[in-house]
Amino acid sequence: MRITIDEDRCVGAGQCVLAADEVFDQRDEDGVVVLLDAAPPQELLARVQDAAARCPALAITVDA
Repeated sequence: MRITIDEDRCVGAGQCVLAADEVFDQRDEDGVVVLLDAAPPQELLARVQDAAARCPALAITVDA
């Protein structure tokens, strides 16, 4: 699995962090997503895909 983030699209909603906090965090100053692990273990795939689906700005791409 490979994850990419488009920081310019991120609106700081934080839904990704709620869905997969092992993989995503937010910057303190503006709430923009921070990718903690660009290639997490396969067992987190469902949670990462859920995080991408929850993103209101569609700023997260997951290649499984």
